[in-house]
Amino acid sequence: MKPRIAITAGDPAGIGPEIARKAAGDPRVLEVCDPVIYGPPAGARYEAGVLSAEAGRAAYDAVCAACRDALAGTIDAIATAPINKLAFARAGLPWKGHTDLLAHLAGRERVAMMFWSAPLKVVLATVHLPLADVSRALTRDVLDGIINVTALELPRFGITQPRIALAGLNPHAGEHGVLGTEEELVLGPAVAAARGRGVRIDGPFPGDTIFGRAVRGEFDVVIACYHDQGLIPVKLLAFGKAVNVTLGLPIVRTSVDHGTAFDIAGRNLADPSSMVEAVLLAAALATPTASEGPRG
Repeated sequence: MKPRIAITAGDPAGIGPEIARKAAGDPRVLEVCDPVIYGPPAGARYEAGVLSAEAGRAAYDAVCAACRDALAGTIDAIATAPINKLAFARAGLPWKGHTDLLAHLAGRERVAMMFWSAPLKVVLATVHLPLADVSRALTRDVLDGIINVTALELPRFGITQPRIALAGLNPHAGEHGVLGTEEELVLGPAVAAARGRGVRIDGPFPGDTIFGRAVRGEFDVVIACYHDQGLIPVKLLAFGKAVNVTLGLPIVRTSVDHGTAFDIAGRNLADPSSMVEAVLLAAALATPTASEGPRG
């Protein structure tokens, strides 16, 4: 029996409804799962490419409905089309994106955002923060939690003993304190403590070389300190093929690697490739026989 995968349509003023519809009809998707689209109420209208609180609320309602059904077991996984953070804010919603919203809905305090692609897997230690706030946010508690979630969740993807690398925050990973002290005061001790717990982790390594080392096979996943540090190499290598996965939830949730693309919304120009990949990965993770993990 094929798993039932919820595809949320995202912000209805963006490309989400288009790529959700295209993915749900893709032969590769239909071969492995039964897709169910969660979107705005029938008859609701939103102007393509126009930011609004109403569209933000509609996207939120769809995610909540899919999450309720996933927690109840009536669907087997969720693949989400992009939402717009400003539309969420205009709707009075406090969440910055899917990851923190789903953690709230599922009652989980410790979750992590991972980007999965064939050439490179990256977990983000911090997500949607201004760069000026990253150093303060990289506490031992945060790093310990991210490292633990990564080590516990990677076996679901067929990586039974993940080799984890932690990227440094500063140039040259701080150069022994000359270019920054976070590596010596926080990142390095977090790695040492995790190794003491039996986690296979090394670092912190300079951010300008560690992703290349992972692509060449030295590591299974890199934990990046901040959003762009991790997302630039993933999108350079696998844009449109990478999948956003939330680690630490009691349900399977995947998503696309791009935004709402208001500039092309409503013009039937959106490429559904990342949405298709997200649904395929969700189906693989939701299938009981998929204990060996997805390919790539």
